[in-house]
Amino acid sequence: MGQNDNKIIVFEDKKIRRIWDDDEWYYSVADIIDVLTESVNVRDYWYRLKKRERESSGIELSTFCRQLKIQSSDGKYYSTDCANTESLFRIIQSIPSQKAEPFKRWLAKVGYERIQEIENPEIAQERMKELYEQKGYSKDWIDKRLRGIAIRQELTDEWKDRGVDEKIEYAILTNEISKATFGKNVGEYKQFKKLKQENLRDHMTDLELIFSMLGEKVTTEITQNEDANGFFECKGAAKRGGRVAGNARIDAEKEIGKPIVSKDNYLIEPEKQKKLKKGD
Repeated sequence: MGQNDNKIIVFEDKKIRRIWDDDEWYYSVADIIDVLTESVNVRDYWYRLKKRERESSGIELSTFCRQLKIQSSDGKYYSTDCANTESLFRIIQSIPSQKAEPFKRWLAKVGYERIQEIENPEIAQERMKELYEQKGYSKDWIDKRLRGIAIRQELTDEWKDRGVDEKIEYAILTNEISKATFGKNVGEYKQFKKLKQENLRDHMTDLELIFSMLGEKVTTEITQNEDANGFFECKGAAKRGGRVAGNARIDAEKEIGKPIVSKDNYLIEPEKQKKLKKGD
């Protein structure tokens, strides 16, 4: 699932930011405090809460948190105290609030929904469809995006099984495919589309998604057929898989008379609306 696409959830009309890290959700502690206390100075409240807990019980609440970069209201990303569901329950125990119990029930429900998604991926897919629909994407685009996620997952599963490190090496291999397919690595592509922290694929056109899928699917097939193992063998497969998609892209561009790589993004105008305008 494209977890980071669902970065904000709502409890009693209050927005709570969250981020997917190490296979689970981490929530902004400041947002939780804002929901439960309605403090005029959330940062000061958090400071005093930690101090009081340390003095009364000897427990340092900061140890329940991770510093993760989350988008702020100004659009920039800052290191923020975040906690997973289990740690949040402990932090909430230290907050005197009448909302604590209903919030705990709500948080447990959110966690239960995630368990449902793990046990039944179709539920996660349906929720993802709803999310993209709310963001203003067309049904055709959503179908391609979800198919692309499945193909990507298949590829990363292969990498994982073949001894590729998840974080750094995944990014390198992805860049190899992107460079061979589109002539740009992921960072260059995002810069071309004037994106910052946004997910590149959420701002791809239909054709960009199709060729992205092609590059990753062919890479998976090469990896499996040649039983590639380790980073360097998988890197070779990634280059070749991307090159197949890149050659297909060049042929397509000759036939349709325009580049596949597009500067289009959906930061201001939703994909569905932009597509309707192009159809006029």
